[in-house]
Amino acid sequence: MREKSSFVPMIIMGVLFFIFGFVTWLNGSLIPFLKVICYLSDFEALFVSFSFYIAYTVMALPMSFVLERVGYKKGMALGLGVMAIGSLLFIPASLSANYLLFLSALFILGTGLTILQTASNPYITLIGPIQSAAMRISIMGLINKGAGVLAPLFFTSLILSGLGNIEDMSAHELEFLTSRLIVPYLVMAGILIGLLFLVLFSSLPELEFKSDKMAESQNIFAYPRVVLGALALFFYVGIEVIAGDTIGLYAQSIGITNATSLTSYTMTFMVVGYIVGVLFIPRYLSQEKALIGSSIVGIFLLMGVAFSSTTSMGVSEFLWGWSGVQTLPNSLVFVALLGLSNALVWPTIWPLSLEGLGRHTAKASALLIMAIAGGALLPLLFGKIAEISNNMQLSYLFGIICYLIIYMYAVKWHKKVSWK
Repeated sequence: MREKSSFVPMIIMGVLFFIFGFVTWLNGSLIPFLKVICYLSDFEALFVSFSFYIAYTVMALPMSFVLERVGYKKGMALGLGVMAIGSLLFIPASLSANYLLFLSALFILGTGLTILQTASNPYITLIGPIQSAAMRISIMGLINKGAGVLAPLFFTSLILSGLGNIEDMSAHELEFLTSRLIVPYLVMAGILIGLLFLVLFSSLPELEFKSDKMAESQNIFAYPRVVLGALALFFYVGIEVIAGDTIGLYAQSIGITNATSLTSYTMTFMVVGYIVGVLFIPRYLSQEKALIGSSIVGIFLLMGVAFSSTTSMGVSEFLWGWSGVQTLPNSLVFVALLGLSNALVWPTIWPLSLEGLGRHTAKASALLIMAIAGGALLPLLFGKIAEISNNMQLSYLFGIICYLIIYMYAVKWHKKVSWK
């Protein structure tokens, strides 16, 4: 049984999705930052993404059993508590400038987010009609990626304000710079603890499901649309993280300094994509057609990244030259524009995967959340391809594989009712 949507639950869920976005997309700024202060290669720096996203694979299935036992509401509160612990671990990591401690803190943050995501995504999907689920998820996505726009700007202004080019700093200056991480993550821990109590004592209703003996007797792997949905999400999250987290490294590789805020450009285009979802789904655009269009646009944008100029700024000047915002080389603009093609993939795959699963929803959600491992593994593969080829620009063509998998799910795989 689906709970009726109400104003208060949507507000609380919106706050949680803001936290998801803020914490997740800080990684795009942390990667070039930790590369400098910990003296890392591009490949080593991408372990920031790996440590964060691999937590989803390791912890999602255990957390689904926790959710079945304690419920979705208490599960969300538990996730916020784990995230607070991860934030506090940034304090000793910053004091020691120890990369392994930073990676451990990121893994714990990812673990907390795993619990939250496993609970919140089916919650938003099932509290209203399944046909409009993509619209509700798009609203949450607007909030989530709005936080993704703010996080890199917040990081750059608070951590790097008045310090010049971090690539040119001395060892003593870098030691001072690292200590600037302590206060922001201490404040974040306090906010997360506050949200824990907000959720725990809120009026969020629990999801309830009708009993279905036939469904209960089946294994979750008996549902092709769930398993193949997880496969599509694996490749989607991979290309989403590549677009958001490597844009700073790519900018550095073509000579753009202080690139820690560039993730905001990718997130801004994702916000535009989510606005399209809110306005057009399901009234003018079905969830399936939105997914097909996203995959096709993504392939063309990747070709734009690979084959456009690294010096000319014509695309940037056309899009926002009038606004006074910093213009970027064409190829870098196409990386940012990938946010537009990625925006509606997550909101459409979830409802296509979860419809009619009843009490299997928690396990199905865990399987879909485990697919976030794509954000851990595929950026590392991208980094290794770029390192071996010594050409990061052409390495973006790797993402075409991701969009082809998404396309297959959109046109065929989500319709499969059995493996026969």
